[in-house]
Amino acid sequence: MSDRLGELLVRENLISLTQLKEAQDTQRRSGERLAYTLTKLGLVGERDLTSFLSRHYGVPSINLDEFEIDDDVIKLIPKDLAGQHQVLPISRAGSELIVAMSDPSNLNAVDDVKFHTGYNVQVVVASEQAIRAAIERYYDESAKYEDILGDFDANDVEVAEKAADENIVDLENAAEQAPVVRLVNLILVDAIKKNASDIHIEPYEKSFRVRYRIDGVLYEIMQPPLKLKNAITSRVKIMSQLDIAERRLPQDGRIKIKMGGGKEMDYRVSVLPTLFGEKIVLRLLDKSNLQLDMTKLGFEPAQIDVFKDAIYKPFGMVLVTGPTGSGKTTTLYSALSDLNKTSENISTAEDPVEFNLAGINQVQMQDSIGLNFAAALRSFLRQDPDIIMVGEIRDFETAEIAVKAALTGHLVLSTLHTNDAPSTVHRLLNMGVEPFLVTASVNAILAQRLARRNCKDCKEPITVDKEKVLSLGMKPELLAHATFMKGTGCRTCNDTGFKSRVALYEIMRMSDHLKDLVLQGVSSVELKRAAIEDGMKTLRQSALGKLAEGITTISEVIRTSTGD
Repeated sequence: MSDRLGELLVRENLISLTQLKEAQDTQRRSGERLAYTLTKLGLVGERDLTSFLSRHYGVPSINLDEFEIDDDVIKLIPKDLAGQHQVLPISRAGSELIVAMSDPSNLNAVDDVKFHTGYNVQVVVASEQAIRAAIERYYDESAKYEDILGDFDANDVEVAEKAADENIVDLENAAEQAPVVRLVNLILVDAIKKNASDIHIEPYEKSFRVRYRIDGVLYEIMQPPLKLKNAITSRVKIMSQLDIAERRLPQDGRIKIKMGGGKEMDYRVSVLPTLFGEKIVLRLLDKSNLQLDMTKLGFEPAQIDVFKDAIYKPFGMVLVTGPTGSGKTTTLYSALSDLNKTSENISTAEDPVEFNLAGINQVQMQDSIGLNFAAALRSFLRQDPDIIMVGEIRDFETAEIAVKAALTGHLVLSTLHTNDAPSTVHRLLNMGVEPFLVTASVNAILAQRLARRNCKDCKEPITVDKEKVLSLGMKPELLAHATFMKGTGCRTCNDTGFKSRVALYEIMRMSDHLKDLVLQGVSSVELKRAAIEDGMKTLRQSALGKLAEGITTISEVIRTSTGD
């Protein structure tokens, strides 16, 4: 291509004959390609060269600086093949792989990539200098963990067989080693880039792995060497100001890091001793992504009316239920944000305080000194409260005080861990709360889950087995107007087909009819049946509604809800 390219560039007046001769002389000495030599010598700009090649070969041009390429795509082409042909995989969609090349006329390169990956290759053009820089960057990134740890020798870190034998000074020194510091920083920052909600650092007998929870699903990211287990654990403990000498008891802490643009990210750290070491889970708390607008959470119009009616009452209790990570805190914060007025005294007891809300008195629980939910609640009642939020009702003492507060002119918001709204009533009864107190205090119970959304950039209409959808509980009238969609996978969603999540809600208003049934001692099944007759939409029906709108998929409906 070199001679032909040189002639074309001279013809287009992008370079002169003298410049071409200078570049060719340099090229013969260095053995580099002519295009790379021209840009390296500054005889032609990268953008001008790329634009010319795009016009000449009739292929799109690309600015690699504007792209963040996923590791899974990079791994499709080995580093030696990428370097040999100066090619870089950009993204994949279905059976097509988009590849950046500096020489679109190199059919051998296209054939090699097609043979190695099994994908149909679509070529875009980029300057060789940009491709070289990207290869160095991305292939270093894909091997980043090994590179970061390359400075370590097997003897650099002492791994003691028993906690009692460990030298704390040695552990601190190991935790401050540059490769360990860089690796932990990388794990924290990479989780932000991938929009993870949690980081799991897990030791096993013969392996050590890091997983991210992205849109509610765990993905394995890497397996650092087992010899670095104690050093990495100690580094995280130091960052979260925990006791690195204590390896027998669980510990909780926080890490705050500052990012560009004044943005801060908080990590809630939990350390748990396991059979083969300490497992660490970090929950990412991104204040900038906190959604406090109730109308954007996923409520349907009828549901938000019931919920607002419950939280606007001057007294009583509103309970939000669901498993860990189902968005209960976000729902409660959105309710508090709606209720937060100068005329209201709002106090919250949280463990931990996840986000700071202006105008609200938030109290962090500290069991070690006796400051638990029950103690905080008692204190709140002496602080002239209007609205109280309790992070979680875990025991009879907390439940009893919360119920009494709801019965004496206060609005109480709290959470419980139950499977659905009707079973929450029996959870309170099992704690020891009397049925007549439950019916007198509870305004409404909200159960919720989070389902993954179809990626907006790659979702497409699909046909589904109607019998299967009907068997899940979808009503024929809803099926008749349903539009089923599914993400095919693209760069935006890392080829998963899903991007972000939507909340599914089941809200049970404690009507007079339901209160009578609770006093009669009916089962959760009967209570649920009666609530549906009263107009309650179940979690399954909420999920099927999102399915019919093309927001989510059948697999997510099955994953997040059970049949009615």
